[in-house]
Amino acid sequence: MSDVRSAARHRARIRIAAPADLDETEMDAWRALRALSGAPASPFMEPEFTRAVGRVRPAARVAVVREELDERGAGGGVADGAGGRYGEPVGFFPYETGPLGHGRAIGLGVSDVQGGVFRSGLRLSVTGLLRACSLSAWEFDNLETRQELFVPAAAEEFESPVIDVREGYEAYERGLRARSPKFLRTTAAKERRLGRQAGEVRFVFDERDPAALRTLMEWKSAQYRRTGRRDRFAKEWIRALVRQLAETRAPGCSGVLSVLHVADRPVAAHFGLRSRTVLACWFPAYDPAFAKYSPGLILHLRMAEAAAAAGIQMLDLGRGAAEYKDALKTGGLRVYEGSVARPGARAALHWLSREPSRRAHSFVRSRPRLAGYAQRTLGRVGRLREK
Repeated sequence: MSDVRSAARHRARIRIAAPADLDETEMDAWRALRALSGAPASPFMEPEFTRAVGRVRPAARVAVVREELDERGAGGGVADGAGGRYGEPVGFFPYETGPLGHGRAIGLGVSDVQGGVFRSGLRLSVTGLLRACSLSAWEFDNLETRQELFVPAAAEEFESPVIDVREGYEAYERGLRARSPKFLRTTAAKERRLGRQAGEVRFVFDERDPAALRTLMEWKSAQYRRTGRRDRFAKEWIRALVRQLAETRAPGCSGVLSVLHVADRPVAAHFGLRSRTVLACWFPAYDPAFAKYSPGLILHLRMAEAAAAAGIQMLDLGRGAAEYKDALKTGGLRVYEGSVARPGARAALHWLSREPSRRAHSFVRSRPRLAGYAQRTLGRVGRLREK
């Protein structure tokens, strides 16, 4: 399904399509624009991720932007059916539609990098884009830094910790030893003890066994419940999305399941997405029976080593506070939360439905004592769930 709408003020034509309806020319144009953006090559920003979401989220759409050509018709444009001529795609805006025209970032709730893919210098207004998409508002929670069209409307800014392995794993390990010598020494000692007490330690960077993925999702669901958090894998569309991406093999977006084994028994696993240069760390979990050995930390160090050997330059650990991220990171990217809206009653309803909750969460996060109390409360709720 597709629809063509005009944004004449900016001499652009915007076609609204389901992700599955993008043709190969448009997919190639998306990839080319993304490669020219200068942003880290996050697999969440590739067309394969949007197509995967489209298969499990029927409300997924993509706005394909083409600019009107000048009188000379420079650029090899196409006729629009009304006498105008439009060039190759200069922008792609993936989103999901909701009630009352409330839009959201594609895969909101699981996507760790969000935004549009636009040619540098493209003249486009937020109001015109939202109108063409029939959206009153568009919500995001992991908007990347270089999204000039949307960043001014952001309500909050966060760090997404990263591990830089451009100089190789040995260089990363030297830096880690200098920054956190006790952490590295302790983790290495736990790995040796794990091998002595439980059996041979073996690591697989790109495991293809579906049973290992099922085990990871079971561990992760139990972790969510144990810590009092919403179980993402209780939603069928998220389970289906992960299964689908585990089979995706594209240069810009490929599923990677990494598993740490002890005596052929999995004790920790991680599922993420990779491009040629970025590994997006997504769903890590471990067997609680081995918690005293910190298998998750061992797994992440092994992943960093294998990623560097595979030509990956950066592991993006994703937004969210965690001690293991603080220990492993070498720096961070900036991501943003908020929404853009065009004037109107529907946008006001969106603000009223979202903003009070967002402000309450922000208030708690900015106060360590309250955040600690909230964390302990979530833990107690999780323990009650397990009884």
